[in-house]
Amino acid sequence: MQIIPAIDIIDGKCVRLTQGDYQQKKIYNENPLEVAKQFEDAGLQRLHLVDLDGAKAGTVKNWKVLESIAGKTSLVVDFGGGIKKKEDVNIVFNSGAALATIGSLAVKDENLFVQWLREYGADKFLLGADVKDEKIAVAGWLETTDIWIYDFIEKYTAHGVTQLFCTDVSKDGLLQGPSTELYKNILSKFSSLHFIASGGVSSVADLDALREIGCSGVIVGKAFYEGRISLDELVRFNEGK
Repeated sequence: MQIIPAIDIIDGKCVRLTQGDYQQKKIYNENPLEVAKQFEDAGLQRLHLVDLDGAKAGTVKNWKVLESIAGKTSLVVDFGGGIKKKEDVNIVFNSGAALATIGSLAVKDENLFVQWLREYGADKFLLGADVKDEKIAVAGWLETTDIWIYDFIEKYTAHGVTQLFCTDVSKDGLLQGPSTELYKNILSKFSSLHFIASGGVSSVADLDALREIGCSGVIVGKAFYEGRISLDELVRFNEGK
């Protein structure tokens, strides 16, 4: 199971929100490249980079941060937040992202997303699903749809999507443990999916539990920044020790 550290960006700075609330913002570092280099120097290979300004504005904003991290580290970066039109996708790939992360757009404009999957290749996208009570949530989690998570995944795996991360919005940023039951259900139905757990991770025991149920990766954010899991522990875990 691969450890994927997360860097969330507001005003070019590395921050974390609690349950997606911009009012509950905490700045951890003024320089995201410094944080990314820390991860790279420790031997981690992936990075989950989120443009929170972009997510709010509905268009990519912090692509300069992406450009500097992709240009000055060898991390495989997935980048999301505000990717709503083709220009955004092009900016993200031209700035060095290996994968574009798509969330609410896949819910709200299926035709456009399917078009991108065909045009750029499904392997260039990481699908993000925010979930509340097994239903898809959108708009910064303010809105729960009546789309069942399993139908959502089935639809897009049929279009070639192989990588998906799933966040239980009731857990995110609270450090109360991940939704292992939900993930277990998803994995039992989609065994070939490269499934990445996200949200709620608070300890190495949580990482153990996620590896145990068969997750391919896990996104770790607040637990690292708050000192609940050390960089050494993340690296050891990533190496399977």
